Amino acid sequence: MIYGTPTARRRDAQRNRAAILEAASEVLAREEPGALMPEIARRAGIGQATLYRHFPDRTALTGAVLGYQMELLETRIAAHSTDPAGLRLLLRDVLHSLIGMRALVRLARRFDLATQQRYMRRLVTAFATPLRRARDHGHVRADLTPDDLVLLFTMVQSVSEATADVTAAHAAADRAVDLVLDGVFLPD
Repeated sequence: MIYGTPTARRRDAQRNRAAILEAASEVLAREEPGALMPEIARRAGIGQATLYRHFPDRTALTGAVLGYQMELLETRIAAHSTDPAGLRLLLRDVLHSLIGMRALVRLARRFDLATQQRYMRRLVTAFATPLRRARDHGHVRADLTPDDLVLLFTMVQSVSEATADVTAAHAAADRAVDLVLDGVFLPD
């Protein structure tokens, strides 16, 4: 048998999928992804045929990368959800992640509205517990809701996309993060 046992093949396929998602995350985080599929295959250390077996087209790959990035964000949020005072740093971290993935966010806008809303709902749901704890401990405005976070994410993402210059976009987004978070958090 060329590939070994079925278990070895499954592990190999899982490794390939993980390598593809990592490589695609790096490529899709750039402003201009360029020759997307060939570059991702090269970075993942696999052939294009293997890439296309996992993801038949750019849309399928983009959806998988979004799901992968959501899992990473959800894990990060869950790891810091017990510290009510840590919500500001957590929000800043996630907002910076979104800024860094602005090219991926633009690709995600090509999905139908229901799919876009599903991803945003996942993000808001992940923040529900840390937000509730921060609110209960008086760290954030009492009227702040998880749905307000959608507005916050949208505002910062819009600022980051307002200019083509990456450095200027990051600087503007950093300032927007500070201004937005100052409006959300109560003074100590």
